[in-house]
Amino acid sequence: MAEKIRLQKFLAEAGVASRRKSEELIAAGKVRVNNKPAKIGDSVDPAADTVTVYGKRVARSNNLYYILLNKPRGYVTTMDDDLGRKCVTELVSDIKERIYPVGRLDRVSEGALLMTNDGAFANAMMHPSRHVPKTYRVTVRAEVTKSQVEKLSSGIELDGRMTAPAEVHVIDKAEDRSVLEIVLYEGRNRQIRRMCESLELEVIRLKRIAVGNVRLGTLPVGKYRDLTEKEIHSLLVMSGDVKEQD
Repeated sequence: MAEKIRLQKFLAEAGVASRRKSEELIAAGKVRVNNKPAKIGDSVDPAADTVTVYGKRVARSNNLYYILLNKPRGYVTTMDDDLGRKCVTELVSDIKERIYPVGRLDRVSEGALLMTNDGAFANAMMHPSRHVPKTYRVTVRAEVTKSQVEKLSSGIELDGRMTAPAEVHVIDKAEDRSVLEIVLYEGRNRQIRRMCESLELEVIRLKRIAVGNVRLGTLPVGKYRDLTEKEIHSLLVMSGDVKEQD
């Protein structure tokens, strides 16, 4: 007998939505298993059961994609947008499989964004217990002080909780602006902007230049490339999902 898996896990790995969003779809009655309404806690056999969402059959793809997109400013990291804003999916429309962003970048931020249709990989990258480092090049409208750098590095209280220690280096500095390189090991909403705002530092440009060891390099704005097997393995090692090979 084939091994059954939780329905929300199956939906996430099929690229329908995150596990949490999948649970919301199930609770809302949008998911059926073998033509019967699904419920939270159901398990399915991917090889034998028929799962539909909004009446459309769901199947896990055999063609898995792992790509790095150089997201331009002005694009939102959602599959579609009720406000009519440009979505990153428009930049990968030539890929026939449904791929989705791994994590977020604000509309006014830019740079390295991973996209995939592998739900297990996406979950490994985004789970709060995982700590895949992300590197940012941040330009602020001020001459940053040593004290401000130390506070950004050691942690700042946001929503009643301290941020995790970060690596902060001053790349360039002038009277009216400074360029910082910041490495984060957690991913709260608008974290860098809020950390800087708390120190009265106005962020005028924020660009993610690396996720783990996967660097943006010379990838043109608005373009994407496939991750190498080595890069995928490295990210999974950093997430703790696989062990480092001897």
